[in-house]
Amino acid sequence: MDNLFVFMLLLSAFAVPAELQQRVLLYGIVGALVLRGIFIALGAAVLANQSWAFLLFGAILLVTAVKILRDQASGHGNDVDVSSMRSVKLLRRFMPVTDTYQGPRMFVQQGGRRAATPFALVVSAVLVTDVVFAVDSVPAVYGITGDPYLLFATNAFALLGLRALYFVLEGALSRLVHLGYGLAAILAFIGTKLVLHWAHGVWPGVPEIPTLLSLGVIVVVLALVTATSLYATRGDQRGEEHPEHQTGHVSHPGGVPRSRADAGTDTPPRQDRR
Repeated sequence: MDNLFVFMLLLSAFAVPAELQQRVLLYGIVGALVLRGIFIALGAAVLANQSWAFLLFGAILLVTAVKILRDQASGHGNDVDVSSMRSVKLLRRFMPVTDTYQGPRMFVQQGGRRAATPFALVVSAVLVTDVVFAVDSVPAVYGITGDPYLLFATNAFALLGLRALYFVLEGALSRLVHLGYGLAAILAFIGTKLVLHWAHGVWPGVPEIPTLLSLGVIVVVLALVTATSLYATRGDQRGEEHPEHQTGHVSHPGGVPRSRADAGTDTPPRQDRR
């Protein structure tokens, strides 16, 4: 769900044309699948030899939960400043960026020089977010089960369904204004579970959280934030007017409109004919 929400924000921030959204999502999903496989394999190798890795993974999740909670509470949880992303800065440092999309092409010849298109920028931004989510999500799934094959299979099925789910839930996700609080609570809970698991190995008297209880907590939290979000945005058609969900300032790279709404701001007003 968090991948889907960020993909939606990036597609809007880069004003990706409708005909290119499927391709961007495909690149993002394939990148996420490859990275999840790598991180799951590395995590399995580390956990098999180093028990302190559970403590490290738990600490990562707790820190991430605090960050998400702070961003959500400050109202900046949905801000996307694409011009400050390292991938965008790095690409723009080495080559110019065209002002318009050139179909699915990432690079074109412009004025005798090789130039990147906005499509290349959005793909690089999506791949960078894939890395971030892989770092956060792999420790989280190891808090549920330690079987790497099961972890990769569940991640693969979840990611492969994102492409179709995006277009189904594009409007509904904008109403989940409390999703950040739910994600923070889930990550904090799983982080605590991993820390307790490590502590149980050192001090057998420390209790562990059962897997079924973990799944129950996740389901309850997601159901709760969904219900509260829908209630909070019950007067909005798509939740875009709700103050907790307003997207902050979005800087645009290389002349790309900041959002779909901004893409037409330069069009002169149409005069009524009488």
